[in-house]
Amino acid sequence: MVLELNMGDVLRMKKAHPCGSLLWTVTRLGADIGMVCQECGRYVLMPRSQLARRLRAVMPSDEQSGPDGV
Repeated sequence: MVLELNMGDVLRMKKAHPCGSLLWTVTRLGADIGMVCQECGRYVLMPRSQLARRLRAVMPSDEQSGPDGV
């Protein structure tokens, strides 16, 4: 299964970061995925295969929809 991600997507992980947050924002795409914790700002690079196992849900970024949500 190929993990479809876009820049700015918000990821909900299965386990919380030590700061307590479950939400991460995608900032880099490639073989490794760059993510920033939404609570503390920590930047992490994770291989796609490892991320696919730890991921619970992908919430698309709001940038793709228009100003009126269409």
